[in-house]
Amino acid sequence: MDEPSAPPVSRGAEASLRRVDWLGLAALLKERDSKSYRPKALDDRLRRERTRTEARLLVDARRLGVRTPILYDIDLPRHRLVLEELPGPTLKQVLETSEDPAVLGPTVRAFGAGLGRLHAGGISHGDLTSSNVLFPDGPGGAPAFIDLSMGSRSAGIEELGIDLHLVEADLKALHAQGDALFRHFLAGYAEGNPSGHEAVRARAKAIRGRVRYA
Repeated sequence: MDEPSAPPVSRGAEASLRRVDWLGLAALLKERDSKSYRPKALDDRLRRERTRTEARLLVDARRLGVRTPILYDIDLPRHRLVLEELPGPTLKQVLETSEDPAVLGPTVRAFGAGLGRLHAGGISHGDLTSSNVLFPDGPGGAPAFIDLSMGSRSAGIEELGIDLHLVEADLKALHAQGDALFRHFLAGYAEGNPSGHEAVRARAKAIRGRVRYA
């Protein structure tokens, strides 16, 4: 792959994304940006660890039957990943453009089922916003999870509860039907994580209480 010359298609707090050609396939080059406020040795270590973590979680999630971008290549010294470029709207875009319960209910339920499978396999996302969930087959299809660099491969109940707390807050902030949508999400989550959903929901409720009174 040649050095990227195209401008970033997205730039977040941690990384930039550029479109590249990978052996004839449309792909995204994700590169973790350096942070000048961190000592160089620490900055390099954090960028390398988060690049490695994301790569592992992308592969582990797919083994659980949860869709993520295919990992084409990893370059740890330069803190880079080459990823499949997935089509489709983000969950945030679906929520912002539809008021139809017949569209939103199945979409959010599918999202819940996907997250449930991740959690049942011991994986937390760590930065779960509606912008980090794509629907490559359109609303109501199976979701794809992106940007797992803050997640864990052996997540404890607290980390799983934080994921659920973030989902609830996001749904209620983005849509007037947020309470109803969260119920759809929980129904899907119970399907994906049948033996663990009650414990995670209880921890999410406790986290919500701590945040409210902090």
